[in-house]
This record gives sequence, C-alpha cells and structure tokens, in this order.
Amino acid sequence: MEVRVSKKVEIDKMLDIWYEGSLIAHDFIDKDYWKSQRNEMKEKYFPKSENYVIYNKKEVVGFISMVDNYLAALFIDSKYQGKGYGKELLNFIKEKRKNIQLKVYKKNDEAVNFYLRNGFVKKEELLDEQTAEDEFLMEWKRVLIPRNI
Repeated sequence: MEVRVSKKVEIDKMLDIWYEGSLIAHDFIDKDYWKSQRNEMKEKYFPKSENYVIYNKKEVVGFISMVDNYLAALFIDSKYQGKGYGKELLNFIKEKRKNIQLKVYKKNDEAVNFYLRNGFVKKEELLDEQTAEDEFLMEWKRVLIPRNI
C-alpha cells in the first residue's frame, strides 16, 4: 500500500471510483444526480482539492480529497473495500492535519460508522440542499498527549 499525491493522468480513474462508489453508497439518491455531477467533479472539485491516491502495486484503488481541513471525498474501489485502504488514507491525512471536518449522508450507515470508528464525532445534523437528504457534519481533532517533564 502506497499513498501519494495524485497525478493528472489518474483523474479519470479517480472519477470512475467516485462515480461507482457514489451509486453504491448513495443508492437512496437518483443515479442521474451522480451522472450530472461527473463533469463538475472532474473540472471543478478535483482541481481545487488536495488529492491523494492509494496504490496497491498494480493500480489506484482509492483516493482522498481535502480542501484545507475539509475532507471532501474518500472513496475506495468497490472491489477493494473492507481491506483497510480507507483507514490507511484517513490515517495518512490525520498525520497532516490537527482537525478534519466532513459531511456524510445520514442514510450512509457504513460511512457514518467508519468515521465514528476512526475517531470522528457527530457535530450537527444538516440538510443537503442539492439532494434534500439529511447529513451529519462530523469532526476529528488530534488529541495532544502532554509529555512528562
């Protein structure tokens, strides 16, 4: 497993992982919505994000996108889910940040539980205007352990 900054040539692979993952994880939202967001992800969101990919010696199997301290996206190819890649990406970003916020759909139980298991707490419940779905604003803060003098 290797985590590194994404390359421009990997954007299409990241887009495919995002799209497929969105359809599976957010099956409560019409698939046409995700189709309509593809170009925006490629042209707007990826370019303005700090993107890292996780690579398994053969191919890119997932990515994480950050905008400052906001975790905008974390997606793992469905063939590789449940194998620790998401946790690896999250730990990689935690090393680079003191706190991280994200939004996750309330109905996406797997993702909500994943973030709770990895130290995030629910801060508030919001409504996503674009999809009319409830979502949680979640946050992680690095715990500073005082050193004995």
